[in-house]
Amino acid sequence: MSNINALDLSKEFPRSPRKTLGGYVIAGRTLDKCRAEVAGTLDEYHFNCPLDQLFFDFTGIDAESFKEFVATGANDEAVAEWIRQKAKERSREEIIEWNNDLRYKRISEMPTNLQVFLEDYIAEVIPEGKVVYHWFDVYDIEEERI
Repeated sequence: MSNINALDLSKEFPRSPRKTLGGYVIAGRTLDKCRAEVAGTLDEYHFNCPLDQLFFDFTGIDAESFKEFVATGANDEAVAEWIRQKAKERSREEIIEWNNDLRYKRISEMPTNLQVFLEDYIAEVIPEGKVVYHWFDVYDIEEERI
Protein backbone atom coordinates (compact mmCIF):
# COMPACT_ATOMS: atom_id res chain seq x y z
CA MET A 1 0.00 0.00 0.00
CA SER A 2 2.11 2.92 -1.25
CA ASN A 3 -0.33 5.75 -0.57
CA ILE A 4 0.07 5.69 3.22
CA ASN A 5 3.42 7.57 3.32
CA ALA A 6 5.01 4.95 5.55
CA LEU A 7 8.53 5.37 6.86
CA ASP A 8 10.94 2.50 6.41
CA LEU A 9 11.82 2.03 10.07
CA SER A 10 14.91 0.03 9.15
CA LYS A 11 16.33 3.29 7.74
CA GLU A 12 14.69 6.10 9.71
CA PHE A 13 13.18 6.64 13.10
CA PRO A 14 9.56 7.28 14.01
CA ARG A 15 8.72 10.63 15.56
CA SER A 16 9.69 11.42 19.10
CA PRO A 17 7.03 10.41 21.61
CA ARG A 18 7.13 14.07 22.73
CA LYS A 19 5.65 15.27 19.42
CA THR A 20 1.92 15.76 19.51
CA LEU A 21 -0.66 14.77 16.93
CA GLY A 22 -4.29 15.65 17.48
CA GLY A 23 -3.18 17.21 20.76
CA TYR A 24 -1.65 14.04 22.26
CA VAL A 25 1.95 13.01 22.87
CA ILE A 26 2.83 9.54 21.56
CA ALA A 27 0.16 9.76 18.81
CA GLY A 28 2.54 10.80 16.01
CA ARG A 29 4.99 8.04 16.88
CA THR A 30 2.14 5.55 17.05
CA LEU A 31 0.97 6.71 13.62
CA ASP A 32 4.47 6.31 12.14
CA LYS A 33 4.71 2.75 13.46
CA CYS A 34 1.18 1.91 12.35
CA ARG A 35 1.86 3.10 8.80
CA ALA A 36 5.07 1.06 8.77
CA GLU A 37 3.21 -2.04 9.96
CA VAL A 38 0.61 -1.64 7.20
CA ALA A 39 3.39 -1.16 4.62
CA GLY A 40 5.58 -3.97 5.95
CA THR A 41 8.45 -1.63 6.90
CA LEU A 42 8.18 -1.85 10.70
CA ASP A 43 11.58 -3.54 11.17
CA GLU A 44 12.32 -3.96 14.93
CA TYR A 45 9.62 -1.55 16.07
CA HIS A 46 6.22 -2.68 17.31
CA PHE A 47 2.82 -1.13 16.71
CA ASN A 48 0.46 -1.30 19.69
CA CYS A 49 3.38 -1.75 22.08
CA PRO A 50 3.01 -0.67 25.74
CA LEU A 51 3.86 2.95 24.80
CA ASP A 52 1.16 3.03 22.09
CA GLN A 53 -1.25 1.40 24.52
CA LEU A 54 -0.87 4.36 26.89
CA PHE A 55 -2.22 6.57 24.09
CA PHE A 56 -5.00 4.12 23.19
CA ASP A 57 -6.01 3.63 26.83
CA PHE A 58 -6.13 7.36 27.58
CA THR A 59 -8.09 8.24 24.45
CA GLY A 60 -10.30 5.15 24.48
CA ILE A 61 -9.38 4.52 20.84
CA ASP A 62 -9.18 0.92 19.67
CA ALA A 63 -5.81 0.04 18.09
CA GLU A 64 -7.40 -2.02 15.30
CA SER A 65 -9.84 0.79 14.40
CA PHE A 66 -6.90 3.19 14.33
CA LYS A 67 -4.99 0.83 12.04
CA GLU A 68 -7.98 0.44 9.71
CA PHE A 69 -8.31 4.21 9.37
CA VAL A 70 -4.56 4.68 8.83
CA ALA A 71 -4.63 1.98 6.11
CA THR A 72 -6.99 4.20 4.07
CA GLY A 73 -4.02 6.46 3.34
CA ALA A 74 -5.16 9.31 5.58
CA ASN A 75 -2.56 12.06 5.96
CA ASP A 76 -1.44 13.43 9.33
CA GLU A 77 -4.13 16.12 9.40
CA ALA A 78 -6.90 13.61 8.67
CA VAL A 79 -5.58 11.23 11.35
CA ALA A 80 -5.39 14.11 13.85
CA GLU A 81 -9.01 15.00 13.11
CA TRP A 82 -10.07 11.36 13.37
CA ILE A 83 -8.33 11.14 16.77
CA ARG A 84 -10.14 14.27 17.98
CA GLN A 85 -13.48 12.80 16.87
CA LYS A 86 -12.91 9.31 18.32
CA ALA A 87 -11.09 10.13 21.56
CA LYS A 88 -12.88 9.96 24.89
CA GLU A 89 -14.12 13.44 25.75
CA ARG A 90 -11.67 15.13 28.10
CA SER A 91 -10.98 18.72 29.04
CA ARG A 92 -8.01 20.49 27.52
CA GLU A 93 -6.53 20.61 31.02
CA GLU A 94 -6.77 16.81 31.43
CA ILE A 95 -5.03 16.26 28.09
CA ILE A 96 -2.27 18.74 28.90
CA GLU A 97 -1.74 17.14 32.32
CA TRP A 98 -1.53 13.68 30.73
CA ASN A 99 0.89 14.95 28.05
CA ASN A 100 3.12 16.59 30.64
CA ASP A 101 3.00 13.60 32.98
CA LEU A 102 4.43 11.46 30.20
CA ARG A 103 6.83 14.08 28.79
CA TYR A 104 8.43 14.58 32.18
CA LYS A 105 7.98 11.15 33.77
CA ARG A 106 11.09 10.02 35.57
CA ILE A 107 12.01 6.37 35.43
CA SER A 108 11.72 6.19 39.24
CA GLU A 109 8.03 7.09 38.85
CA MET A 110 7.32 4.13 36.57
CA PRO A 111 6.01 0.69 37.55
CA THR A 112 8.72 -1.56 38.97
CA ASN A 113 8.67 -3.99 36.01
CA LEU A 114 9.43 -1.13 33.60
CA GLN A 115 12.15 0.22 35.87
CA VAL A 116 13.78 -3.22 35.86
CA PHE A 117 13.50 -3.47 32.06
CA LEU A 118 14.88 0.04 31.53
CA GLU A 119 17.80 -0.53 33.91
CA ASP A 120 19.35 -3.01 31.47
CA TYR A 121 17.99 -1.39 28.30
CA ILE A 122 19.49 2.02 29.11
CA ALA A 123 22.87 0.46 29.89
CA GLU A 124 22.72 -1.34 26.53
CA VAL A 125 21.54 1.42 24.17
CA ILE A 126 22.40 4.80 25.68
CA PRO A 127 25.94 5.99 24.88
CA GLU A 128 28.35 6.62 27.74
CA GLY A 129 28.07 10.19 28.95
CA LYS A 130 24.44 10.70 27.88
CA VAL A 131 22.10 11.35 30.80
CA VAL A 132 18.51 10.15 30.92
CA TYR A 133 16.44 12.65 32.89
CA HIS A 134 12.99 11.53 31.72
CA TRP A 135 11.52 8.39 30.18
CA PHE A 136 11.14 9.93 26.71
CA ASP A 137 14.87 10.81 26.75
CA VAL A 138 15.57 7.11 26.21
CA TYR A 139 13.82 7.22 22.82
CA ASP A 140 15.27 10.57 21.81
CA ILE A 141 18.84 9.67 22.75
CA GLU A 142 18.68 6.21 21.18
CA GLU A 143 17.19 7.68 17.99
CA GLU A 144 19.77 10.49 17.90
CA ARG A 145 17.44 13.47 18.43
CA ILE A 146 19.27 14.62 21.55
